[in-house]
Amino acid sequence: MNYRMLPKTELEVSALCLGTMTFGTPVVKADAIQLTHWALDHGINFLDTANMYEGYTRVPGSAGGVGEEILGKALEGRRGQAVVATKVGMKIGHADNDQGASREHILREMDRSLVRLGCDYVDLYYMHKFDPSVPLAESAQAFNDLIDMGKIRYWAISNFTAEQITNLLKVCDENDWRRPVALQPAYSLLKRDIEAEILPLCQREQIAVLPYQVLQGGLLTDKYQRGMEAPKDSRQVEKPEWTMALTHEMFDQLAQIKAEAHKQGRTLLEHALKSLLEKPAIPSLVIGVKNIAQLERLIMAIE
Repeated sequence: MNYRMLPKTELEVSALCLGTMTFGTPVVKADAIQLTHWALDHGINFLDTANMYEGYTRVPGSAGGVGEEILGKALEGRRGQAVVATKVGMKIGHADNDQGASREHILREMDRSLVRLGCDYVDLYYMHKFDPSVPLAESAQAFNDLIDMGKIRYWAISNFTAEQITNLLKVCDENDWRRPVALQPAYSLLKRDIEAEILPLCQREQIAVLPYQVLQGGLLTDKYQRGMEAPKDSRQVEKPEWTMALTHEMFDQLAQIKAEAHKQGRTLLEHALKSLLEKPAIPSLVIGVKNIAQLERLIMAIE
C-alpha cells in the first residue's frame, strides 16, 4: 500500500480510505468489523465515517450514529493503527439544532461522536456541508477550539464550492485560526465538476482533496453493460437514488472512458482509481465496499 502525507499535517494516510456509509445496512455489524480489521491488516490505515451514517436505511432526520458505533467496536485495541475521520453538519434529528454548523451543534456532536467511536480524539473532523445560516467565523472558531481542547487533531470541509472555500480561508487567515487541511468532494471520471476551479484552488492552497463517489456507485467497475439488467447485488438495484441513471448517454460516456483506459493499458477500474490518484492534490480516495473481495480488488487495482 502506498502512503502519502496530507499537506501541512503529520497524517500519513493510505492511498485508499475505507468509507463506512454501508455499515449497518447492507454490511451488518459483524461483517463490518471483520472488513475493517482486514483493511487494517492489509495496509489501509485511513477510515472515514460521519455522525449521520447508518447504511442504506438512512432517511433525512433519522438519528444516525450507526457507522460510528460499528467503527468504534472495530477499533477496540487498534486505535493506534488508524487515521480516523468523521463529520458533522447533516440532519440527525428533528430539532432545530440537529443539523448545521453552529458552535453549539459542532461541540455537542463532537462529544457524541467520541463516545460512539470509543476514542479520546479524532484525527480529522469535517464540516460536512456549508451552512448559510451560520457565519463562517463561528464555525471555524469552533473547530479551532476543538483542536485546542485536544478532541481533534485537524479539521476539514466537505461539499464546499470554490467561492465558499476561498471565503473560509480568508476568515481563518484574518483571525489567525488554523485552516482546514482537507476537502472531501464528490469526484469521478463521470463527475468532473471540481477540475475547473476546486482542484487548482486546493493544490495552490495545499489543501488535500479526498474524493468520494470515485467509482460512481459501481458504474466505473465495469459491472454494468448496455442492454443488460443491473446485477441484483449492485447499488443500482439496492439503492438507486444514490446512483446515476443507466441512460444511453451514460453508457456512451463509459465507453469513451474505457477506450481511454485501454490506450494506457489499464482496465476501467484501474483507470478510474489511478487517474484520480495521479492528480497532485489527491493523496487518498474514499471507497465504499460491501465485502472483503471488493476491497481486495480495489487494492490490486491501484497496486
